[in-house]
Amino acid sequence: MRVEGGVLLVRALEGQGVSRVFCVPGESYLPVLDALVDSGIDTVLCRQEGGAAMMAEADGKLTGRPGIAFVTRGPGATNASAGVHVAAHDLTPMILFIGQVPTEFRGHGAFQEVDYDKMFGGMAKAVFEAATAAELPDLVAEAFRLALDGAPGPIVIALPEDTLSGEAEADIPSRVDAIDIHPAESKLEDLWAMLEGAKSPILILGGSRWTDGAIADIQEFAAHFHLPVACSFRRQSLFPSLHPNYAGDVGIGISPALKARIEASDLVIAIGARLGEMPSQGYTLFDVPTPKQRLVHVLPDDTELGRLYHPALSILSDPVSFARKAAQLVAPATVAWSGQAEEAHAAYLAWSTPTPDAAARSGYVDMNVAMAHLEKVLPARSTLTNGAGNYAGWLHRFHRFSDHAAQLAPTSGSMGYGLPAAVAAKLRHPDRTVVCFAGDGCFQMTMQEFGTAVQAGAAVIVLVFDNSQYGTIRMHQERHYPGRPSATALVNPDFAAFARSYGAFAATVERSEDFAAAFDAAVADGGPALLHVKTDPDRISVTARLPFSPART
Repeated sequence: MRVEGGVLLVRALEGQGVSRVFCVPGESYLPVLDALVDSGIDTVLCRQEGGAAMMAEADGKLTGRPGIAFVTRGPGATNASAGVHVAAHDLTPMILFIGQVPTEFRGHGAFQEVDYDKMFGGMAKAVFEAATAAELPDLVAEAFRLALDGAPGPIVIALPEDTLSGEAEADIPSRVDAIDIHPAESKLEDLWAMLEGAKSPILILGGSRWTDGAIADIQEFAAHFHLPVACSFRRQSLFPSLHPNYAGDVGIGISPALKARIEASDLVIAIGARLGEMPSQGYTLFDVPTPKQRLVHVLPDDTELGRLYHPALSILSDPVSFARKAAQLVAPATVAWSGQAEEAHAAYLAWSTPTPDAAARSGYVDMNVAMAHLEKVLPARSTLTNGAGNYAGWLHRFHRFSDHAAQLAPTSGSMGYGLPAAVAAKLRHPDRTVVCFAGDGCFQMTMQEFGTAVQAGAAVIVLVFDNSQYGTIRMHQERHYPGRPSATALVNPDFAAFARSYGAFAATVERSEDFAAAFDAAVADGGPALLHVKTDPDRISVTARLPFSPART
C-alpha cells in the first residue's frame, strides 16, 4: 500500500529499533511529525536545535546505536551543527534529519535553503539528500550502516518537503548492526612478544564502540598482566576508578605522577584512543610521528592507523573484538613490572581525594567540599555530565567513575553539553541518579533545555557553579595579558528563580557548610532540580588562584 514518505521514514526507524527521537518542530518535516503520532517512538520536544542534537549524541553514546535528531531547515540545521561537531570528535553514532526546501526550489536561494553537503561535508561521515519517498527506508538503513561502521560518527540526511509528502510503496530493511573487526592472530602474537620484553607498560583506553562486556574483558586482561590502566580525556567511564589497576585519566589537569609514568613507559598500548591534542598534552607526551615509547595502537579505522603516529605495532580492531581476544592471552608467571599497577593506583587515589581549600574565602562554596559530599552520597550507578570550563576539572579529578554509563562529556570541549546530555541520560536510564555539572557560562548556552527536562519528566539534578565569569578564558587572559581581563565578566540571573519558574526544586548555596543539605534536598525532591552554587571567582581552577604569575602556572 502506498503511504507518505514521512510514514515510510518513521517505519524505517522503527525497523532499526529506534525508541526515541529528539526534535525541534518545523514545517519542513510535518509529515514526519504526523507519522510519529501513530508510532511507538518517544518524541522528545526540545527548546533549541543545538540541545536536540546534543541529546541525540549523548543517547548514541549510551546505547551504541545512532542517536536521532530532527530539525528544520536553515537556522535549525545551523543550530544543530554544534551537536554534529560533538559526535564527529567523540566518534558517536548519530543521525541528524533536516528538513529541506522542495526539490523544485533547490538552487534558487529559496527560503532558508542551505547546501548541506558544503555545510556538513567536513564534519559528518556522510551527507545525503532523499530524492524520492520510495528510497527513504533504504537511505535510513544505509545511514545506520555508515554511522556504525569502523569509527562511528554522525550522518546528515536532508529531507525535501515533497519527498516527505510524496507517496510510495517500499519494503522496510532489516536491522543494521555494526560489523565486528577482529584483530589478526599474528598481531596478537606480536603484542604478547612485546609485553614479554617490556619493563614498564601501560594501557590507555579511549574512543567509542565499547560495551560493558568489553570493559570487563579489558579488566581481565589488565589483571592477568598486572598492567596499569589509564583512560583518555573524558573517557573515564571505560575502566572503574576503584579497580586496583586504575592509574587515572590522561587529559586536561593530568596527575603529574601519571604523566611521568607514561613518559617513562617503554610500551604504551592505546585501545580506541586516537591520542589527540588533549590526552597527548599538546602532542608532547608522545613524539610525532614516532613516539619514544613503543606504541601499540588499536583502532577500528584503518585510515587513522599511522596517520598521526607511526606505531611499533598497529592493530585494526574494534574494542569489543580486541578486548575479547586480549582477555584470552596467557600471561607469563612473572612480569618485570610487578607492583607498578598497585603503585599507579595508590598515586591515583591520593591525587583524586579532595581536601578542603585552605585559602577558601567565606561567602562562597569550596568545590572540594562539594565534591567530598558527592563522593559520599552518590550511588555507584550514577551518571555525571558536563560541558566545558574549568569547573569540570573538579569533577574529572575527584569523582570515581564506576561503569560505562557513568560519564557523558564532550572531548570537543563544547560548552552547553552537560544539560542536554543529562536529559538524554535520565530518559534512557531513569533508575540512575543523573547530575549535570555546569559553569554559569556553560549553563547559559543551553539552559532552556531545563524546560525539556521538566516537560519530559527527566529528574536531573543540575549544579550551576557561578563565579560570574568565563573562568577558563579569564585564566588564559591572566596568563598572557595579566591584569587586563576582557569580555569575560558575566552578569548572571538568579538561576534558582529560573528553575523555580518551571515548578522545579531549586536552591541557592553560598556557603560550603550548606551544600550537603541542599544537595540532599534536591535528591529527595524526586523531580528536576537545580542548585545555584556560588563559587570564588579567584579560585580559577583546581590548582590555581588569582592573581597568579604566568611563570608559576
